[in-house]
Amino acid sequence: MKLRPMADNVLLKQHEAEETTSFGIILATTSKEKPAIYEVVSAGPGTKDVTMTVKAGDKVVVSKFTGSEIKLDGVEYKFVKQDDILAVVLD
Repeated sequence: MKLRPMADNVLLKQHEAEETTSFGIILATTSKEKPAIYEVVSAGPGTKDVTMTVKAGDKVVVSKFTGSEIKLDGVEYKFVKQDDILAVVLD
């Protein structure tokens, strides 16, 4: 199943975090906090008042408690408004 965001909504997927530390210590999944970095899966077309500035493939930072989380085909996604995106990660 595919989702296409409407208006100024953005569909995000959790960006995978490192599983080991720089010293080679493996982190337990239960003790890890979800990172605030997500990958944009798709973005809506925008509205008359909002021009979309993010696109699929961008890595973004969002607040921990923003958006609506859904699970689709075993994968967790988050819907947010473009205004809820704090920054775009530049490589």
